[in-house]
Amino acid sequence: MSRDVPDVFSSTVEVDETYLGGQMKNRRLKERLKIGRNRRGFGTIKQPVFGILCREGKVWAEVVSNVEAKDLQPLILKQVKLGSTVCSDGWRAYTGLVAQGYVHRLVDHSKKEYSDMRGGHINGLEGFWGYLKRKLSAKGGIRKEKLPLYLGEYVWKYNYRNLSLKERENLLFTMFLSR
Repeated sequence: MSRDVPDVFSSTVEVDETYLGGQMKNRRLKERLKIGRNRRGFGTIKQPVFGILCREGKVWAEVVSNVEAKDLQPLILKQVKLGSTVCSDGWRAYTGLVAQGYVHRLVDHSKKEYSDMRGGHINGLEGFWGYLKRKLSAKGGIRKEKLPLYLGEYVWKYNYRNLSLKERENLLFTMFLSR
């Protein structure tokens, strides 16, 4: 499932990052004790995940080590065709997308802005993050090293959400036989 990734996106896409992981009070004591060494950003040790959603409904997501421009912009260049419209929030890692050949639509969440007049929003990807976090929380917690596998599974399920259960089973069976 995690190998069945969509082709390069074009047209209008949404990009966003999120952090996955439970509350600090629910972590193992051993993890809480090593917090001082592994903190990033505002002190979180949660795992950052970056995603791209094409407005036609397909999503791509990947576990990343950091959410700075040097980490995210190469992923955008690899997954999104030049000349496409990229919608994002005001995170500093997305500055410079225009210089690389994209049309950049920006919404500023800090100003309570969630859409602009030209159709720029990241509500579709925010919906996927909600779906992903809801599904992962139902598991009662997963190991960090297993996160890419779960992420691949839920991306695949989201991308084929409009198929019936039987159609998804047949698709999985076909993928299994072709590998």
